[in-house]
Amino acid sequence: MHCKRLCLGLGFCLLAGVGLCALWVYIENWLPASYVPYYLPCPKIFNMKLQYKGEKPFQPVAQLHYPQPKLLEKRHTQLLTLTPWLAPIVSEGTFDPMLLQNMYQPLNLTIGLTVFAVGRYTGFVQRFLESAEAFFMHGYHVYYYIFTDDPAAMPHVPLGPGRLLSVIPIQGYSRWEEISMRRMETVSQHIANRAHREVDYLFCLDVDMVFQNPWGPETLGDLVAVIHPGYYAVSRQQFPYERRQVSAAFVEDNEGDFYYGGAVFGGRVARVYEFTRGCHMGILADKANGIMAAWQEESHLNRRFISHKPSKVLSPEYLWDDRKPQPPTLKLIRLSTLDKGTK
Repeated sequence: MHCKRLCLGLGFCLLAGVGLCALWVYIENWLPASYVPYYLPCPKIFNMKLQYKGEKPFQPVAQLHYPQPKLLEKRHTQLLTLTPWLAPIVSEGTFDPMLLQNMYQPLNLTIGLTVFAVGRYTGFVQRFLESAEAFFMHGYHVYYYIFTDDPAAMPHVPLGPGRLLSVIPIQGYSRWEEISMRRMETVSQHIANRAHREVDYLFCLDVDMVFQNPWGPETLGDLVAVIHPGYYAVSRQQFPYERRQVSAAFVEDNEGDFYYGGAVFGGRVARVYEFTRGCHMGILADKANGIMAAWQEESHLNRRFISHKPSKVLSPEYLWDDRKPQPPTLKLIRLSTLDKGTK
């Protein structure tokens, strides 16, 4: 009798188990299920670049052959306002200064500005800073970084509220080509060591320049380039690219969009770091092969902007040459180069 009850109990348990398994399979296959993810607090997560399933990471632009964009439209009194890759081309009349001020000012941004004052170029610092205080990013926190081989020669220029200046000693070089080639390396190292904690955006300018009109938040973007004033109206075959294939800065005749000036570039500090580091790698590759690009860092800058398109392009009004007459297409000059004999 005891054995019979045991067998009946085991049989009942077996049938119940089979029933539960069948029920589980039914629920899993036919009923919708939702899951609530739970994330543990882990600081390393925020340093990782997470990819959604099926999403492809951003890749540099491959070598493609396409018509050159022309800054001057069919009517030569107007400038192009959008690149073929949908980056805005900024010039007077393409933006509302008050609207942008109201949008950006509440963000409490800090904009960094680097210049190199080496050798006789220390004589340009005072005029550069005075004009920047008059016109550069009014209403924002600004941090000037002056790299120089002669800190004692730096002038005292009164700064407005929320504006700071740091003089950073660097090694001097006898050849200006060497100074130019070191710029990308110095900027990328400075960002990695310090600037990434101090600024949101960073612009890199030549010191022998002067601001003539307001330079504001219309220039802010992920990666910003400026069209060179000497080549905005010519075909890309006439651009002074590096044409020797042995150089890392080599550009084919049918490549290129605009010729960008090396005297002004910028963007979000993280993107400027990636950009300057990439240019520096190209410079090192050329050095290892015993070659110097035609226009040093500017050649590598233009090579990189072909494969890593700028997200915003500034018209030549942000980098004019006062030795040239102002054309009717440029309604306002905001920044211009000084004659090397002027201080």
